[in-house]
Amino acid sequence: MTGQAKILVVDDEPRVVRLVTEVLKAVGYQVLAASSADASLELLTLEQPDLVLLDVLLGSGPNGYDVCRRIREFSDVAVIMLTAKATEADILTGFEAGADDYLTKPFSAKELLARVRAVLRRAQRPEETVTTAFICGELEINFARHTVLRRGETVALTRTEYALLHQLALHANCVMSHTDLLTAVWGAEYRNDVDYLRAYIRYLRRKLERDPANPGHWPRRLFHAFFRKSVGFSMRFSWASCYDVDVFRKLIDPNPDHRHERSGP
Repeated sequence: MTGQAKILVVDDEPRVVRLVTEVLKAVGYQVLAASSADASLELLTLEQPDLVLLDVLLGSGPNGYDVCRRIREFSDVAVIMLTAKATEADILTGFEAGADDYLTKPFSAKELLARVRAVLRRAQRPEETVTTAFICGELEINFARHTVLRRGETVALTRTEYALLHQLALHANCVMSHTDLLTAVWGAEYRNDVDYLRAYIRYLRRKLERDPANPGHWPRRLFHAFFRKSVGFSMRFSWASCYDVDVFRKLIDPNPDHRHERSGP
C-alpha cells in the first residue's frame, strides 16, 4: 500500500511532525498534518486518510483520547496513538477510545514504519470466514456481518477487537499461544508483545462478560478468556449452551436444498 496510503499526523510539536512526515514521505506515503483537535477532525472529514497518527497530548483543548472518541463517532479509520507513556492503564485508555494501536515515544524510523505497515495491512486484510454465525448463551457473533450481540444488544468493537474475538471464537476451547494470537491479529511484528495482548484481552472481557471481575462459573461468566503462564489464551464455552449456526441448521434441516422438491401428496 506504500505510495498510495494517505496518513494524517496529529501532533502539536512541530519537530515531531516534521520528522514523522520525512520518514513517511521517504517511502512513498502521502502525509497530512494537524496540530489541534479541530484541525485534525476537519482534515479527516475532507481528506479521508487511511491512517491517523494521533498524539495523546495536544496542548490546550481536547487530548488525543478525546479526538479518537470523536473520530469513532463517524469513522472506522485506523488510529495509532503516539504516547510518551505505555503503561497498561494508558493502553487500555487508548483502546477504550477506539485506537487500533499505540507507539511509545521516542521511537525509531524503523519502528514507526513497521507499525504503520502492520496497521494498514490489518485494515485491508480480508478475514477468514468459515461459518455464518456463532451463538453462545447471551453472546452472538455474526461473522458475515462483522457484528457482535450481547443479550440482543449490539456491542461496539473496533476492527482490532473484532479480529481478536474472531480468532478466539474460531479456536474456541483451544489454547492459542501468545505468538499465534499476536501474529494472526496484529502481524509478525507484534509476536513478542505479550503485555499488549493481555491489555486487549482485559478490555475485550470488560465489553463482553457479565461480570469480568468475578471469576464465577458459566453461565455467570459470558466470556471466559483465561491466561496460562507462558502459554496463551483461550475462549471457553459450555457447549451445551453454544452452537454453530450452520451446524444447527443442518441438524434441524439436513437437506435444505430439497425441501421444496416434493410434489403433491
